[in-house]
Amino acid sequence: MRSRVKQGLLAFPLGWGGHRKGAGRKRQAARERVSHKKKAEFAKGCPLHVTIRLREGLPSLRRKDTYAVLREAFAKAKNRFGFRLVHYSVMGNHVHAIVEADDQRALTRGMTGLLVRMARALNKLWSRRGRVFDDHYHQHQLETPRKVRYALAYVLNNARRHKYAVDVLDYFASGPWFDGWAIDIEIVGKAARWRPPVTSPTSWLLRTGWRRHGRIRTFEIPGRAA
Repeated sequence: MRSRVKQGLLAFPLGWGGHRKGAGRKRQAARERVSHKKKAEFAKGCPLHVTIRLREGLPSLRRKDTYAVLREAFAKAKNRFGFRLVHYSVMGNHVHAIVEADDQRALTRGMTGLLVRMARALNKLWSRRGRVFDDHYHQHQLETPRKVRYALAYVLNNARRHKYAVDVLDYFASGPWFDGWAIDIEIVGKAARWRPPVTSPTSWLLRTGWRRHGRIRTFEIPGRAA
């Protein structure tokens, strides 16, 4: 007679696999990363506040030689494909910018071109290869005059928020080319010989609308981003 075969049981050691506290891949960065989900629908006529972050372990961006190559990259990418770089500030490990675009395609192409020029210039200066920026850039639409005014103060005076030592204007921002200061500013010294790294705005919000809430004082210390 044939004997009936019985299936045995396989014993698995406890303590590995399955749901448990602390399981899963660990985060590589302490800062909350930018979502890869589709960005909010582009609103025509609205400027945007954009933040670009440097990868960890790279030199500070607030150095004269570094700023020189970034400024040249800005000048080359400031007005292309329906994309306009209107203002910026360079911090130690990130860059703030206020930009305009004719549509979503223009924004994507313009930002891609700007990031590529910045990365190539920095890698050449630092004699390195590889990624320069930490993640996708973060964008925030500015739909009202008040939001635009706040974003302008936040970007142009961002060095004061980070407690950098600045005189009247921040050397590493586009303040010399801004015509909305509460006092008259004249471009002098080396800055007068630089090729302008920004272009004029075309949207009503950036040209005129924000002025309803008053000109920007050079000593304002902005709070949280708009």
